Amino acid sequence: MSATSTVLGAGSHLAASSATGEHRPLIISLFAAFVIATLAITVWAGRQTKSAADFYAGGRQFTGFQNGLAISGDYMSAASFLGIAGAIALFGYDGFLYSIGFLVAWLVALLLVAEPLRNSGRFTMGDVLAYRMRQRPVRTAAGTSTIVVSIFYLLAQMAGAGVLVSLLLGITSDAGKIGIVAMVGVLMILYVTVGGMKGTTWVQMVKAVLLIAGTLLITFLVLLKFGFNISELLGKAAEESGKGAAFLEPGLKYGATGTSKLDFLSLGIALVLGTAGLPHILIRFYTVPTAKAARKSVIWAIGIIGAFYLMTIALGFGAAALVGPDEIKASNKAGNTAAPLLALHLGGTDSAGGPILLAVISAVAFATILAVVAGLTLASSSSFAHDIYANVIRKGRATEQEEVRAARWATVFIGVVSIALGAMARDLNVAGLVALAFAVAASANLPTLLYSLFWKRFTTRGALWSIYGGLVSSVLLVLFSPVVSGKETSMFPSADFAWFPLENPGLVSIPLGFLLGWIGSLLSKEEPDKGKYAELEVKSLTGVAAH
Repeated sequence: MSATSTVLGAGSHLAASSATGEHRPLIISLFAAFVIATLAITVWAGRQTKSAADFYAGGRQFTGFQNGLAISGDYMSAASFLGIAGAIALFGYDGFLYSIGFLVAWLVALLLVAEPLRNSGRFTMGDVLAYRMRQRPVRTAAGTSTIVVSIFYLLAQMAGAGVLVSLLLGITSDAGKIGIVAMVGVLMILYVTVGGMKGTTWVQMVKAVLLIAGTLLITFLVLLKFGFNISELLGKAAEESGKGAAFLEPGLKYGATGTSKLDFLSLGIALVLGTAGLPHILIRFYTVPTAKAARKSVIWAIGIIGAFYLMTIALGFGAAALVGPDEIKASNKAGNTAAPLLALHLGGTDSAGGPILLAVISAVAFATILAVVAGLTLASSSSFAHDIYANVIRKGRATEQEEVRAARWATVFIGVVSIALGAMARDLNVAGLVALAFAVAASANLPTLLYSLFWKRFTTRGALWSIYGGLVSSVLLVLFSPVVSGKETSMFPSADFAWFPLENPGLVSIPLGFLLGWIGSLLSKEEPDKGKYAELEVKSLTGVAAH
């Protein structure tokens, strides 16, 4: 980006900040109204949370439609609303690949995981893995993996929150942005410790309705601006991008070199396979009373999520056409503010309409972040309490009250860790950060789940090799990748220890996770319990004696 364009972009950003300045009381009021409303829902749900089943699975009282709505709320994260819009606005066609990958991933979850998992476990992924293997080592591994994946995912939400609220409140200092991340962390801890799964589910349902309504409004206004002519919208976006026709063709981000093509392949594999291994999505299948309701909830989720990702075309290309890449990069170099800035421009930067629309859309985005971080924190704290504390440390002798208390303390600890890491990741693209979480989930959790459910020769050693091997390899490759160091957009731009060239480790770590599970099982001296496998097979496919 040239010096001139940087100055112009910065000037536009200052105009945006001053436009929001005079309407700041309204913006703060909208945010406060949402936070108070969701906290009220959480307190109401918390009063109905009396048992471990209530805390972990919402008492299994939600219908297929309600759970589908909550899954949508859990899945359509800051990466979807902020990160993808930014990626499309800056990279055109290549940015839209995130939308396609996130959506196609649901087919894997529906066809292979949703129903068998709901039939086989009680509260966590560890329940399924431990059914036919040695409990303590497998539950420890499953709990560790769940916490690591959740923290990676939480990074993206925290980064999105920092960017969003600092744009609205005109906060430019690093200390201010870190304060915002801390505030989100505190709210997240409150939601989970007070409301459990019931409170979290209701917040996610409210958020899904708000997000779809907000995205529909923006999509309608963008299309109205171009006379409902999508071709004209795409043409204007290509013209304003400064890239011309290349903006609408593959290769702007993932095609210039052999490495970037491999990066795209790695990203695609991680996105498509990652959903079926995400802990906060997996535990949602336990909140419905029957396997039929689990299937129905996934079908509803695919419909709602599909409609949303289709609308990201209007969000991303609309931002490119009406805001322009210079202003977006000046506001946030990773592009995370593209959707809120689009709302400002659609309403008019020199009128009250722009700041009001910006406030509404940003409040919706903030709702998105709060709902998703609550789901993630619940998944990781549940896994710690149920798998590690109750079954490993206490060897199955913990009472329900002790287990729930342990989950609440784990929530506080995970919240503190997420605040610290989120503060460091505040300048990274949130869609890219979520893709890393998908890669870790697909490397460690998915191979172990599929082998447990569908391979009778799978053993405890295979499970441990698969989880720890996939987990360690994916995390190490991320640490030594351009995401962490070596580039202007890295977490530590001034350092360079990125010997692994790809930004997403999925191409290496996912096949490694499957391979290690297979080799570990073949080399194991432990004889697989074929009777237990037969029981699990019947249970997972029919739902007989589930829970």
